[in-house]
Amino acid sequence: MSERPVALITGASRGIGAAVARALAPTYDLLLGGRDRTALDALCAELPRARPWAVELTAVNAADVEKIDRLDLLVHSAGIARLGALAETPAEVWRQTFEVNVVAVAELTRLLLPALRAAHGHVVLINSGSGQRANPNWGSYAASKFALRAYADVLREEEHGEGIRVTSIYPGRADTDMQRDVRAQESGPYEPERYLDAASVARAVLAAVSATPDAHVTEITVRPWAGPTR
Repeated sequence: MSERPVALITGASRGIGAAVARALAPTYDLLLGGRDRTALDALCAELPRARPWAVELTAVNAADVEKIDRLDLLVHSAGIARLGALAETPAEVWRQTFEVNVVAVAELTRLLLPALRAAHGHVVLINSGSGQRANPNWGSYAASKFALRAYADVLREEEHGEGIRVTSIYPGRADTDMQRDVRAQESGPYEPERYLDAASVARAVLAAVSATPDAHVTEITVRPWAGPTR
């Protein structure tokens, strides 16, 4: 049996999730979560110590995790964003957003708590700048990310005695497929040079999970930086 720690990453088929997988690959055995099995298989081919974990997160159940008896790191990277004014956002959008961004996170973590406790593991939640400040047309998404922030805070306190660390990462806009979709919803140009590289967010995750044993990194905020203007 491998002596390397084990990490499960959701949303690993693309974007920040895939970047986190690449950052962790040198030191972790990986379970790559997502719905796109083809994309997961391609990433596993790139990362030999990775295995696909193809599930629908909004329908995850005990059978999906029954073979995971030890888990050192759980990274929640999956999420959706549906923009629109509050007056034009129907209940269906609110329900779907919270189901993916909050409920699925809470349920998967609950199911994996025995494995995380056994390893005195670490839970990392990829939040958003929208989890720190809400802006017009981002109502359902921002509310879900504020809820995710509260969830992380409660999980951190409740599982402290079990030796589980909990970190929230708050990235600004990142150069990902999700950002392309967001900019299309905003009817704005896509300007990757103004956004974070997904690998930069992954490095923040790596910094949190590789901190010294006496340190508990609870929150990291990462913003795009273009340098001073002249």
